[in-house]
Amino acid sequence: MTPVCLTPRSRPLSITSKFASYTFPGDCVDQAVKSIIVGTAGHIDHGKSALVQALTGTHPDRLAEEKRRGITIDLGFAFLEAGDLRIGFVDVPGHERFVRNMLAGASGMDLVLFVVAADESIKPQTREHFDICRLLGVRRGVIALTKMDLVEADALEIARMEVEEFVEGSFLEGAPIVPVSVKTGAGVAELRAKLLEGGAEAPAKSAQGYFRLPIDRAFSMKGFGTVVTGTAVSGGVARDDELELFPAGRRLRVRGVQSAGKAVERAVAGQRTALNLAGIEHAELQRGMVLASPGRFRTSRRIYARVHLLSSAKKLKQHTQVHFHEGTAEMTAVVTLLDRSELLPGASALAQLRLQEPALLLPGDRFILRQFSPLTTIGGGVVLDALVPPHTPKGIAVPGAHSQPALSTFLHTLEASYPDEVLAALAERAPRGLDLAEIVGRTGWLESKARQAAETLAAAGKIRVVSEDPLMILATGVFSALLEKIAAKVQSFHEANPLAGGIPREELRMRSAASARLEAFRAALEELAAGGAIELAGDVVRRCGAVVTLRPEEVRAREQIEAAFAGAGLRAPSWKGVLANLPVEPRRAERLLQQLLHEGTLVRVSPELIFHRQALAELLVRLQAHKERNGDRISVGAFKQLAGVSRKYAIPLLEYLDRERATRRMGDERVIL
Repeated sequence: MTPVCLTPRSRPLSITSKFASYTFPGDCVDQAVKSIIVGTAGHIDHGKSALVQALTGTHPDRLAEEKRRGITIDLGFAFLEAGDLRIGFVDVPGHERFVRNMLAGASGMDLVLFVVAADESIKPQTREHFDICRLLGVRRGVIALTKMDLVEADALEIARMEVEEFVEGSFLEGAPIVPVSVKTGAGVAELRAKLLEGGAEAPAKSAQGYFRLPIDRAFSMKGFGTVVTGTAVSGGVARDDELELFPAGRRLRVRGVQSAGKAVERAVAGQRTALNLAGIEHAELQRGMVLASPGRFRTSRRIYARVHLLSSAKKLKQHTQVHFHEGTAEMTAVVTLLDRSELLPGASALAQLRLQEPALLLPGDRFILRQFSPLTTIGGGVVLDALVPPHTPKGIAVPGAHSQPALSTFLHTLEASYPDEVLAALAERAPRGLDLAEIVGRTGWLESKARQAAETLAAAGKIRVVSEDPLMILATGVFSALLEKIAAKVQSFHEANPLAGGIPREELRMRSAASARLEAFRAALEELAAGGAIELAGDVVRRCGAVVTLRPEEVRAREQIEAAFAGAGLRAPSWKGVLANLPVEPRRAERLLQQLLHEGTLVRVSPELIFHRQALAELLVRLQAHKERNGDRISVGAFKQLAGVSRKYAIPLLEYLDRERATRRMGDERVIL
């Protein structure tokens, strides 16, 4: 496929429009160039879009309605390159009715171009955009004091002082304040220089990690099909890669990649990115969806987070419904405070958020909360745990794991973000253990980082690695509880069944560890056997040193049972009739029968039919001889003749042989395997 340049003059997803002119340059972006995102912020009509045009030569307004009305309604984009630095500008609307669009563009910014008009100074959307930038964790910025040509020198100085006072104590304190006039060109060169300087100082986003791109636009391009755009927030993507679309879970192929309007082989975190996708129509895509590395993540409707309430907001009551914005997604959510009954203005709290729709979120993702009505920004927060697990399954006790103090301790550990401690905390609250896919899905870490953290914790004795490939871990306390429960069940089985040689493995698993994963159960058995607590004898588990001692009458009764079935061959007697003729009471007789079944001397073929193992072994020999003489097919009639039994015995025996994979049913016949 010829690389395409994806720089459409398109409408937002909610507006139907035809797409007109496109360019198709053949040159590719230099991947050694550092890319950062600069987002504009400020009140309506303070000159954000005109400023971007003056800085880049590209007017970011794409919509005819935007140009007609002279305001930015949806996101606009432009690029500025100088040396080894490329700045992608995301121009956002300033009107309060379009703050939701502003939020979609603000989430990926590395640097904010904070715009204040000298003739109006601080206005309502100036404050709201400023709050949003703080809540999203923006750390750097440059302040443009626009429309300097409309005010006298004294008024300009007053405006500068007002701005300095406004940003005092914030991330913008000490940031460059550049007076500028788009009309005369004054200050534009200085502002461009300050932005390039700030961009050079801003840390580049790491291309390490799995790819995520929140979609902010989708459209169809003639000759190429579906195209989406967004800012890559982690990892990288290349042509012909497979991606997963969330929340739909569909797998899509990347036909082409562009960044800064040029074709590239690979786009990485921090770059404005356009992807040409195969296998989907653009009408099936919408803002808020996310493209990500396949098979790595899961969506959730319930998260734990640290919530911050603005000082200007009203107190937040328990179970308040809000508008939730993260990346390019918007939905409603219900906030449940975990460590208090209400949240006062200017304070923060741990909370659980129940989302209206499934969302792909990871720890560290920042979000904005807006009041349900009227629509005003009231706060924000950071995700601590995006995949809140269900309650502890029955069968494995984790003392205190779901108590309020334990939950608070857990969330404080996640806030600290030390990988080893985070993984240990996650394991403590996962009674079934965590496999590699779950660790990656809960943390967003690369597999190598997850394995390294697990190795460190295992060496410190904080977890048990119950499987290396695939990796699976259990918290040491959870594994110890599993060991105790298995050992206790083996002991209680022997006490209840003194004549049994041991308990079958599968029966033990269902009794003691039904909710545990098979890998954990196997590791626990090996640990107990190595420590001398139990013995493993084939499929039977018994207490170490357990000896079955039979009384003389029990020995005779056991011999009678075995002789009765051995002598009957394939014409098995009624086991109830055999037990009725023994010189011991019925309960002891049943225990002797169970002992023979556990040992494998007798085999239960159906609830009513029990055979001696020797008779079944001889039957298999006859079947193989029949196969050599007559081929591998045998009818029910031929089987009856071969076994010398009636249909009463033949059908259960054939079904047993099917289960044992000695035969396979094919129509009215069996194939001898």
